[in-house]
Amino acid sequence: MHSSTCNCSAHPVVKAHLGDTVAASATTIDPAHHARGRKSGEHADLLVVGSIATGNPAAPTAEAMAVSGGSIIGIGSIADLEGLTNASTSTIKPDGIVIPGLVEPHMHIWTSLLNLNWTDMSHEACPTFDDVVALVKATAAATPNGQFVLGKLFDPSLYPGEPPLTRAILDQVAPDNPVLVMNASMHYLYANSAALAAANIDDQTQDPPGGKFGRVDGKLNGIIGEAAAMMMTIGSLPKPTAADLATGINTILSAAASQGVTSLREAATGTLAGVGELALLHQLNGVRRLPTRVSTAQFAVMAGKTPTEVAAEWAAAGVTPFSGDEMVRADAWKIVSDGSNQGRSGYLLQPYLGEDNGGKANWTPETMRDALKVGLDGGWQLMVHTNGDGAVEFALEALEDLLPSATGNDLRHRFEHVSLTTDDQLARMAKLGLSPSFLMNHVYYWGAAFRDTILGPDRTNRLDRVASAYAAGMRPSLHSDYNVSKIQPLLSARTAVLRATQADGEVLNAAECATAQQALDAVTRNAAWQIHADDRGSLEVGKRADFAVASANPWATDPSTWADITFTETYIDGTPAWQS
Repeated sequence: MHSSTCNCSAHPVVKAHLGDTVAASATTIDPAHHARGRKSGEHADLLVVGSIATGNPAAPTAEAMAVSGGSIIGIGSIADLEGLTNASTSTIKPDGIVIPGLVEPHMHIWTSLLNLNWTDMSHEACPTFDDVVALVKATAAATPNGQFVLGKLFDPSLYPGEPPLTRAILDQVAPDNPVLVMNASMHYLYANSAALAAANIDDQTQDPPGGKFGRVDGKLNGIIGEAAAMMMTIGSLPKPTAADLATGINTILSAAASQGVTSLREAATGTLAGVGELALLHQLNGVRRLPTRVSTAQFAVMAGKTPTEVAAEWAAAGVTPFSGDEMVRADAWKIVSDGSNQGRSGYLLQPYLGEDNGGKANWTPETMRDALKVGLDGGWQLMVHTNGDGAVEFALEALEDLLPSATGNDLRHRFEHVSLTTDDQLARMAKLGLSPSFLMNHVYYWGAAFRDTILGPDRTNRLDRVASAYAAGMRPSLHSDYNVSKIQPLLSARTAVLRATQADGEVLNAAECATAQQALDAVTRNAAWQIHADDRGSLEVGKRADFAVASANPWATDPSTWADITFTETYIDGTPAWQS
């Protein structure tokens, strides 16, 4: 069975390929403070005129917005704002609907860099397995002989029978090029004969500890499992330069901005190169303001170090809660309690459908409690990855010991993914003042697989319970877990409302369908609140002038059309951040 895990820590292959370059690129935390010295005054330096959807239910639309020093000092009708402008005020009239900048509260920059430019061979790009094979063939035909053909995001679990890409298939369609295709899980790699030869791997090559070369009758079949064997296979690929890293990071952030995002959280900072990751973000932001604001969640685990030692390393570099600047800020402490349900490594209360395996936790109760306490003692917001209902229970029990009530819980501790939950667990989360962030694309992309082969229909009805989270009094957000799925907040919001699977359009438990307002709040105001960005998420007086120019107003259109909305510009503090 192929496995698939979350993107919540750097895969060893990524670390081996990118870690040294990241670590050598920047070593000192040096915030740029682009907004230093900018203060709001009585008169606007910018007037935005047009159709404005504020995201504020109390005043949902406006025709003008006055901005001073990056903050909104007035919003309403043009007549309302007459006294806020003067001869020095610049006016823009965007060609589209002005909406609040969307917030992506959980994604991954570093693990997405390895195969950023590889050909997309996901189920979305290739609806059938034959489409995958055809795309490999077409890519090889367009690639000079001898050069690598590289593919990513192939997920056999989404095709009938979970078909692998074997050496024989790849040799047939790409005889003149080495081919490597990475499984979406990053636990498997598929190679043809030329790629194996380039890595000096043959039928006599022994499996390394922790890795496996697939064989049939003693012959390599091109299916390479787990990090140790994968690293042997990709060793011949050229490693990126510092310039490559800079280009890749800006490409990822610009792609987020192209979906209307102005703020995001990198959800596992430090797994690749420790403090160097945050230092590099600050360095790049100092050279040129980044396309989006970046909040970081510092990972509690570094090789060979206890969580206490990890916290000390961050602190020694000056990385403390809410340190940084208005563009790059350290906000959270990240723990991963289990794996992925679609990979059958999420920790469940009952076994997976037709199996005796219920996954496993990554910690013992004692070690998890200790790691969480380090974050709490350091004053960090907690982000706890919990996919299976067993993992939710595991993390809840630890926090019920550490946080006996929600009293004083102003750090807004979060559970990530929260894929499967019981009513009791949601009630207990609310009592502790926790909030969930849902990977809503589980329903859209993997919902049918969960229903039919992984969990069964009853448990799949408990997948990503946005409506129940609201009913329990919590403020949920929606995220992509990029590159597990693409950053497109309005697609996630659409799925929260419709709960329809991509595979067959079936609705997974209509009782969990969110309202349109709830879904949009989950990618704006709630998501901003979760990353401690109360000055964002809606367009109101006193908030930052972070906005996007959209082709339609999602607050006034059918949710089924939200994923079709496009963006032409984003602004941060009233100044251009990205343009199409």
